[in-house]
Amino acid sequence: MLRSPFSGVSVEIAGAYATLAARRESLLDLIAREELPSGPADREALLRFTAALRDGAFDERAEAPVPPSPGTGAEFALARPAAPETPTGVRTHNPRFSASQLNTYVECARKWYYRYLCSAIEDRGSSASFYGTAFHAALEELHAEFPEPALADPALIDRRLEGYVNTAFDRHRNLFETPVEYELQRRRAQRTARKYVEWLAAEAKRAPFTVVGCELSAELQINGYDFIGYIDRLDRDDRTGAVTVIDYKTGSIALSAAEYREKVRQFKDFQLPFYYWARTEQGDRVSRLALVPLKDALLDVRPIVLEVVPVPADVARSASPTGVIPIGELERARDRMLELCAELTSGQTATFPAADDPSACTYCAYKTACVNRPYPEEERFAR
Repeated sequence: MLRSPFSGVSVEIAGAYATLAARRESLLDLIAREELPSGPADREALLRFTAALRDGAFDERAEAPVPPSPGTGAEFALARPAAPETPTGVRTHNPRFSASQLNTYVECARKWYYRYLCSAIEDRGSSASFYGTAFHAALEELHAEFPEPALADPALIDRRLEGYVNTAFDRHRNLFETPVEYELQRRRAQRTARKYVEWLAAEAKRAPFTVVGCELSAELQINGYDFIGYIDRLDRDDRTGAVTVIDYKTGSIALSAAEYREKVRQFKDFQLPFYYWARTEQGDRVSRLALVPLKDALLDVRPIVLEVVPVPADVARSASPTGVIPIGELERARDRMLELCAELTSGQTATFPAADDPSACTYCAYKTACVNRPYPEEERFAR
């Protein structure tokens, strides 16, 4: 109260008095006995202030006149506290949804609120995300030149991809913080590219295919809700005509097909289910969903592949990179997407709780603003 503009005391003086009083005794007693050093103006303001306090001028039950300007000597009183507003729900202002947006909401409703509703800050991105952007661009150019990998010499594909990686990283050079960071990520991409070509050649030899396209727009409307996304790569088997939806992953992914299928079953990932329904709507017969890891340059490319089957099947508890997923589970994922869209557009959601899993905060751009974020187990005793 002393540091408020209505006391007539300068902020610096008021702060010094409050600190001194905390070490000695009651601030009011010190002021009344005039034991605090002050100039004539501050002394008069202090005496008026303490007199008003002792006379009950700040009683919240009293009428609250408009406070006068500081230093006028007129009587004043604190205003009654404002009544809190009644909480109301909010709704998304974006009529189009993406799988990434729904994944964010499921992972952490608070993060979704900050990113998609408030646009709180601009997330510039990280070195890892810039690596992924440049690598995706290089692969898009490669498959535009070699849509049928089985008909090309693997050595030629390898050389061409090396050039595309150099070109793509050069275009994105300014995104990286330092030249050293840029060079490290470019060399990492070059090593990963060689592993990618080895896998690509083996796949083309096992079952020849044609790359239908890269970065294909995937749009879908269900029950009045619009969905949009971009498919990293779409392949068509040359013998059967069946389609494989491929999503490149330059970050961490599931370690087995069973683990990824469980994420779909628990409605924690809608990426490939959304792409499945988008391409099915286009008339494709989607037979496989695949995640291609491009993160570790020291490991062979070992995709996580789920064969789409029409009948129910148990989840295989194994570390195998291949497995199956029934159409029924993809249908349940689609229904859950619609439920989330209805929730986000209802205008009834008034709270957005933070995630329970600390891993959701690792790369979150809003974690410093989130007072309810969960702390990792090893840090909880240090709070």
